[in-house]
Amino acid sequence: MSSPARTPVLTSVIGGARVAAGPRPYRSTNPSRTADTVAEVSLAGAADLAEACRAARAAQDAWRDVPPPVRGQVVAAAGRLVEENKAALARVVTREVGKPYAEALGEVQEIADTCAFFSGEGRRLYGHTVPSEMPDKELFTYRDPVGVVAVVTAGNFPVAVPSWYIVPALLCGNAVVWKPAEYAAACADALYELLAHAGVPGGVLNVVYADGPETYQGLELALGAGLVDKVGFTGSTEAGSRIGELCGRHLQSPCLELGGKNPMVVAADADLPLAVEGALFAGFGTAGQRCTSLGTAIVHESLHGEFLRRLDEAVRAAPVGDPFQDVLYGPLIGERFADGFEKVLGWIGPGHTVHGSPATGRITAAAPRAGFVGDPEAGLFYHPVIVDGVGPGDELFQREAFGPVIGVAPYRTLDEAIELANAPGYGLSASVYTRDPATVFRFRRRISAGMVSVNNSTSGAEAHLPFGGNGRSGNGSRQSGVWVLDQFTRWQSMNWDHSGRLQKAQMDVRTVEPDLGFRL
Repeated sequence: MSSPARTPVLTSVIGGARVAAGPRPYRSTNPSRTADTVAEVSLAGAADLAEACRAARAAQDAWRDVPPPVRGQVVAAAGRLVEENKAALARVVTREVGKPYAEALGEVQEIADTCAFFSGEGRRLYGHTVPSEMPDKELFTYRDPVGVVAVVTAGNFPVAVPSWYIVPALLCGNAVVWKPAEYAAACADALYELLAHAGVPGGVLNVVYADGPETYQGLELALGAGLVDKVGFTGSTEAGSRIGELCGRHLQSPCLELGGKNPMVVAADADLPLAVEGALFAGFGTAGQRCTSLGTAIVHESLHGEFLRRLDEAVRAAPVGDPFQDVLYGPLIGERFADGFEKVLGWIGPGHTVHGSPATGRITAAAPRAGFVGDPEAGLFYHPVIVDGVGPGDELFQREAFGPVIGVAPYRTLDEAIELANAPGYGLSASVYTRDPATVFRFRRRISAGMVSVNNSTSGAEAHLPFGGNGRSGNGSRQSGVWVLDQFTRWQSMNWDHSGRLQKAQMDVRTVEPDLGFRL
C-alpha cells in the first residue's frame, strides 16, 4: 500500500530561482478544516529578504528599458491567465484563508480588472510639454520608475490586494520584492506562477516567505544598504506605524494601507431594509476580516429600535459555515486571528446588549448555531455578534475588531453622527444611508474617510477608483486607478534651451508694461 503524497514545501523565489528549504518550517492550514495542511512553507530570514532586494536591483535596469506599451502587454497577459485560472485560484483562496467561494471569485476578478486597467496605462504614462517663459526653450516632464519596490501584504485579501501593488509597480518599470502573509503562502505561490508565466522576467518579481520580525529586520537591512526605493504595506495600524517610522529614517514615503473602524450612518429618512442589507454584508462578509468592514452602525434614534430588530433577524437567519457552500461567512483566517477575536469579545461590557446569535465565541456542539453549514468542530468558526449601546468610552467603539462583530449606537443630529463617526481616529471607509442630497454632501465634506459610500456598504472597491485612508488608516497614499501611479513613479522635469545663449529664468524674461492707472 503506497503512502500518501507529501505536501510540497514552498520556498522563496529570488532572482527567478527557488531557494533551498531552510531550517524554519511553517505549516499553512485550512481554517475551515484545521487538520488539512494546505502548504508546507520554508520561512526565510532577514538576510534573504535583503538578498531578494539585491536581485531586484540587478534586474530593474533591463526591465525599466522595456518600452511601457510592451510592459503593458505582460500585464494584459497576466490578466488573461488570471481569468483562465479564475476558479482554480479562487479555490486556493477559499481553502487557505476560508473566504467564501463566491467572494473568492470576486477577489480573483479584481486582479483581472486591475490588469485590464493597467495594461492600457502602458500607453498612457503621459508626461507633459510645458510652455517656457523664454523663447527657444522647451520644457518637458517624464514619469520614471522609482526602482525597487518592497511590498508586504496581509492575507485577508491574499491575491487581490497584492495585485494593487504589484501590477502597477511592474507596469511602471519597477522590480518588486513581495512578502506575502505566511499563512496565505499557497495563494501567493499561485499568483506568482501566473505572473511569471505572463512574461515577468526572473528577478523582476521576487517572493519571500517570512514572518513579521524577520521581515522588519530585512527591510531595515535593505533600506540601510540602499536597495529599496519604495515600501508598500497593507496590515495593522500598529505594524504600519513601525514601517512608516523606518522608512522615514531613510527619507522615504511608504504607501500604507492600514486598518479601519468604518462607520455607517443611517439617517432618519433611510431606506431601512437596504441599510440592514448593507450592514449585514459590510459587518459579516469575510467574517468581518476586511479593513473596510463595518465597525459601528450609527443609527438615528427614530430608527434605532427597528434597525436593531431587523438586523438581529437578518443575522440570525444568515447561513454560516463551510466556505465552499452558500454562506455569509466562513471561518476566521487562523489561530492567531481567533485568539485576537476572543480578546475583542472581552470588550463587551455590562452596559451593552448582545444580539445576532444564541451565543458568543466559538461555534461548537456545546454552543451551537441554528442552520450552521458543515462541521463546526472542524474549523475556526465564530458566532456573529451585534453589540448595542457602544460609545466613545468603549474599546469596541474605538478599536478595529477584525472579526464578525459590529456595534450599534444611536444619534439625534447629523452633527452628532459625524462626530461619532470620526471619533475613533481611523479614516478608511464610511457610508451614509439617506434620501437627502444635502445630508450626503454635508456628510462627505466633514467625514474623515478616504472613501465614502452612499446607500451602499462600507466594503467594495473598483479597480479604477482610488483606495486608501487617512489618520490611523494610512498616510494619505492611494492605490488603484491612475492615482497609484504617483506611488510607483517619480516626476522628472527637463528644460532644453536651443537659443544658443544663456537665458536666466526669472531674470531674462520679456515683460509687458500695462497701464494700471487707466479708468473708464
